[in-house]
Amino acid sequence: MTTVQARPTPDNRRWKALAVCLTAGFISLLDTSIVNVALPSMEHGLAASEAAQSWVVSGYALTFGLVLVPAGRLGDMRGRRQAFLLGLAVFTLASAACGLAPSASWLVLFRLIQGTAAGMVAPQTSGLIQQMFQGAERAKAFGLLGSVIGVSTAVGPLAGGLLINAVGTDDGWRWVFFVNLPIGVATFAAGLRLLPRFPASTGKREEFDLFGVLLLGAAVLALMLPLVQEQQWTGRLKWALLPVAALLLAAFWAWERRQGRRGQAPLVDLDLFSLRSFTLGSLISLTYFAGFTTVFFIYSLFLQNTVGYSALAAGVSVLPFAAASAVGAAIGGRLVMRHGRKLVVIGLSGVVVGLLGVVVAVQLVPLQSVGWATAVPMVIGGIGSGLTVSPNTTLTLTRVPVHRAGAAGGVLQTGQRIGSAAGIAVVGAVYFAHQANHRRPVTAIQLGLLTAIGISMIALLLAVADLRERHVHPEPERAKETVRRGSEEDGAEEAVPHGS
Repeated sequence: MTTVQARPTPDNRRWKALAVCLTAGFISLLDTSIVNVALPSMEHGLAASEAAQSWVVSGYALTFGLVLVPAGRLGDMRGRRQAFLLGLAVFTLASAACGLAPSASWLVLFRLIQGTAAGMVAPQTSGLIQQMFQGAERAKAFGLLGSVIGVSTAVGPLAGGLLINAVGTDDGWRWVFFVNLPIGVATFAAGLRLLPRFPASTGKREEFDLFGVLLLGAAVLALMLPLVQEQQWTGRLKWALLPVAALLLAAFWAWERRQGRRGQAPLVDLDLFSLRSFTLGSLISLTYFAGFTTVFFIYSLFLQNTVGYSALAAGVSVLPFAAASAVGAAIGGRLVMRHGRKLVVIGLSGVVVGLLGVVVAVQLVPLQSVGWATAVPMVIGGIGSGLTVSPNTTLTLTRVPVHRAGAAGGVLQTGQRIGSAAGIAVVGAVYFAHQANHRRPVTAIQLGLLTAIGISMIALLLAVADLRERHVHPEPERAKETVRRGSEEDGAEEAVPHGS
């Protein structure tokens, strides 16, 4: 069912609704990293095998990534408020089930459900921001979303460490899930009252592209499964799924083109990729998340397994990055309308410089003091991260018609999930291989971080190339007009950031 968005009303209700969206986004993203430090507690208290522990982590990421695009499209068609509240309710119930799980097998099953629910919530958040805000306010809202993304990813180990330290090893892992319950219930109640409803339907019926969902789901599964199971699935046979994923993606692209030619609603409007801002922004996001999220994975392992830090101390060591990322994202949300892609280039440069500082500190400082020595580089990298995620999200989605915002946000976030999985597979392989073959953990962490820096450099080169191209060949007016027509259908004309 096609819906028409009304012009946003200038009241504080929208900002309260945004707080609801960001809170739900925070707990769903927190669960991608908070569980990592709880794995030893699961092994001790639940007798979870290594394979089960792996699926507790990777299963969540897998189902999260699988449903993002279809959930975004469902929200576009049937209502983002309904999809958001359904996803949040299932996420909260699944969190309770995880905490009460009687065995590792049940825990894995409930984590798969929890990841599916989180994937339903995420694209509604970006879609609702597009629906409720415009221009500078939208950039500010995406800045706050960028703060949440950075903080939730980085603060997970600290939150998990605090809970396990407070409750104990046997049952500490259960409270990693129980902590979602009061937040989820309160957020759901606030969402019922504050989230905007769609105006009345135009009466035009759109069918949900079920075959497109199946094709894309199979492609994402074939792509992500060998990545998230890289350490546990031994042998090279798993990599045979990658060409299968490529074939399925090609089939999905052809099917979506066919849907468009026949005048039927596709799952993903492929005309979005004619917008350079969307295509380049999605690629930058994919490659940046491949480098950025891996840092916490290997650095936390290094601090606990090599330096001897507790889970809590390891979490505190990455807190400077989280705090600085929140500040950087807030600043980026205010400046992106003026500076556009330049801000992303500055941010990525800061991330590279900060991570290089961590590599140097690990080499020069005694291991027991490495947490303190890396604080300043972490702050530099965190500010850079905030200046990257928030402005890039704004620039990527700024020309997208509001009635396609959910699906477009799903595509962007699917790229982030795939990038994270690929980055952890690649950087983790470098770190673990050197650790196993040479028994030199300091060199292993440095090589792992340098690999993450190399991946981040790819994102930086993409941003620089896009910035130079914009000076020579600005985005065609045709693309602007396409999106402007979509915006007029939504009841408002879109403001485009300078240099976007």
